[in-house]
Amino acid sequence: MSTPAEASHPYGYHEQKQAYLRRLKRAEGQVRGIARMVEEDKYCIDILTQMAAVNKALHAVSIGLLEDHIAHCVVNAANDSQATGNPEIVSGKVSEATAAISRLLRS
Repeated sequence: MSTPAEASHPYGYHEQKQAYLRRLKRAEGQVRGIARMVEEDKYCIDILTQMAAVNKALHAVSIGLLEDHIAHCVVNAANDSQATGNPEIVSGKVSEATAAISRLLRS
């Protein structure tokens, strides 16, 4: 269920959407390149080096999205929570952020 702030505003990553898409497309190309390396029996360490580069690129997008979520969605929920007197609005968004951080740490 969306809060009033979410209904009237795009998600926090909206302004960075094109930059995120460029990074993801670059990572997608890198993954295709890694598959080609495996098909061509390239050296293991070279493949692992490329895998690390893809992981770094995806990590950067993840951190950016998390920052955008906190700066936009959590802040808006805090404002809505204060305006309505309903603390559950912000606690839900904080829980989402905490779960996302937990997933990132496990990956």
